[in-house]
Amino acid sequence: MYWFPIALGTAFLTAASDALTKAYLRPLGTVKMAMGRVAAPVIFLAPLLFFTRWPQLDNTFWFTLSILLPLETAALLLYMEALKVSPLSLTVPFLAFTPAFMILTGSIILNEHLKASGIAGILLIVIGSYSLNLDQARCGPFAPLIAIFKEKGSLLMLAVAFIYSITSVLGKVAIQHSNHLFFAAFYFIAHGLFSSLVLGLFFKVNPLAVIKACPRGVTYVGLAQSGMVITHMWAISMAPAAYMIAVKRLSVLFGVVMGCVFFREKGLSSRLFGAAVMVTGVFLIVLG
Repeated sequence: MYWFPIALGTAFLTAASDALTKAYLRPLGTVKMAMGRVAAPVIFLAPLLFFTRWPQLDNTFWFTLSILLPLETAALLLYMEALKVSPLSLTVPFLAFTPAFMILTGSIILNEHLKASGIAGILLIVIGSYSLNLDQARCGPFAPLIAIFKEKGSLLMLAVAFIYSITSVLGKVAIQHSNHLFFAAFYFIAHGLFSSLVLGLFFKVNPLAVIKACPRGVTYVGLAQSGMVITHMWAISMAPAAYMIAVKRLSVLFGVVMGCVFFREKGLSSRLFGAAVMVTGVFLIVLG
């Protein structure tokens, strides 16, 4: 079980990265938030490629990567907009829908089949998302559900979760044609460079200008993101991938707590309960 505290560290750093992005980069706007989020970690992660064995990469790997990178860039922009416009405790938990959506995308892309535990997990995630706005129930039984559709950040994060369900499955294909340690380092760097290039070309954003505008925030976010990747690789090298990813999803709980503590978001009890139910659903799906 040496991997467990490392995986737990991955979950904490994932949530910390979201909180730091919201705290420091939010005033820069969505596009610059995105640039700071992906550009800074490249500096810290690039040396890893010199210490990681490069496998022989075939055409399937490169074709899969060519699909992954545009999807990740789109998800990045939606993610940053969600963090900018809505509370952490009403956005981050919706990432728990990723494994639920993966049941569909996995079935289509990898021919993976639905299990009873997967159905139960999806139901818990839906119940948990309802519970996030349980304080609205006094306005009627459907009020918590309606509140989800009124919160722009929640809907944006649902879209991110769906995109991640596709990229997670495609990432599995890429790993099958490389190896997980190499892919974790290489992919994060490739994503940072590609997204920076796209943002620079289409939105005229200069990464150096973003760093100059908020050097402390970019540094903190870069370190948190880099730490998350390193602990992710470390933990997943020691434990079954399904166990490690399930523990990593505890970032949802950390995110809710950070939102309430650092940003004074209200409704901690209902949102923490809802997030806990959603994480339980994730465990059922991933470990079932």
